[in-house]
Amino acid sequence: QVQLVESGGGSVQAGGSLRLSCAASTYTVSNYRMGWFRQAPGKQREGVAAIDSSGRTTYANSAKGRFTASNDSAKNIFYLQMNSLKPEDTAMYYCATDSSPGVPAPLSGYWYSFWGQGTQVTVSS
Repeated sequence: QVQLVESGGGSVQAGGSLRLSCAASTYTVSNYRMGWFRQAPGKQREGVAAIDSSGRTTYANSAKGRFTASNDSAKNIFYLQMNSLKPEDTAMYYCATDSSPGVPAPLSGYWYSFWGQGTQVTVSS
């Protein structure tokens, strides 16, 4: 069973930055597709960024130019660096994976089987 644990969320002002981390136990994150998703109250879950086993990244339009997804193979952690945060980025953020190389990694949650518990990001104006 794959276990994913997110961390790094918090409260920041608009324009600030946060780096989310997703640690995986007994699972090599760089071998499979990994994705970041978010869900705000009253809204549907949306894919934010994903990375496949070749290191290729995919971003939602709302994240392009501001967010960067990456893997640290040595630490076995999947990251989401978020810069120039906006109030509309406020949401619970989840990382997810699937036992597939996923080339390219999709942004639809349909393709991911294992999910973390989430970390809250709150951006104030």
